[in-house]
Amino acid sequence: MIVSRPTPNLHSSIPNWPKSEQPREKLRIHGARALTDAELLAIFLRVGVKGKSAVTLAKDLLHYFGSLPRLLASTPEEFIRIHGMGLSKWSQIQAAYELVKRSLEEGLAQNSIFSSPGHVKEYLQSKIGRLPHEVFLCLYLDPRLHLIECQELFRGSITQTAVYPREILKEALSRNASALIVAHNHPSGNPLPSQADQDLTQTLLKALQWVDISLLDHCIVSSSGFFSFSESGLMNHDD
Repeated sequence: MIVSRPTPNLHSSIPNWPKSEQPREKLRIHGARALTDAELLAIFLRVGVKGKSAVTLAKDLLHYFGSLPRLLASTPEEFIRIHGMGLSKWSQIQAAYELVKRSLEEGLAQNSIFSSPGHVKEYLQSKIGRLPHEVFLCLYLDPRLHLIECQELFRGSITQTAVYPREILKEALSRNASALIVAHNHPSGNPLPSQADQDLTQTLLKALQWVDISLLDHCIVSSSGFFSFSESGLMNHDD
């Protein structure tokens, strides 16, 4: 005999739902990966508003912003436009998001970047992939290829704001870096490199060679994509 699971009334208060369907209980039993985006978000929201459970409210938020990344990148002004949302809830979500980014950065500092190649991608996407403006980062690495520091050096489109190789060399030398990964984001969503991106990569490769610092990669990040010059075979010097 098949016993059907009771379906919760999404508009009723979550404590009135069957225990097995309550987000916190599902997380405790099955782990966080078993929860939907809305259920995870509902745990942060804690309570809903009149006529809407926290899960329904979370679904409304995701629908309003269009995606979870867009929600995480929202400004306080955008967030509080939603009925029932305030600065407190926005701050809680942003604090949790920042903890994730710091955890990824700490992992890069403790382990060689080659021990988990996907770690760099995850870190860069969480760090700059969802920003509405373009930034240029340098990841300075020690001889064991552990992260020394991640620094934002430039802000603005590479075609409009000059990225000075001399400044990158100065910062790398001041940290006694043995290797470097540079990265920038494309707010447009298209991670493919422009000609300016390719020219910059070649310029940096040649400049860093003079001071015996390896440029391991130039990564381009967007909210929905990732491009690696190294993985694409574009890190060779021009003849």
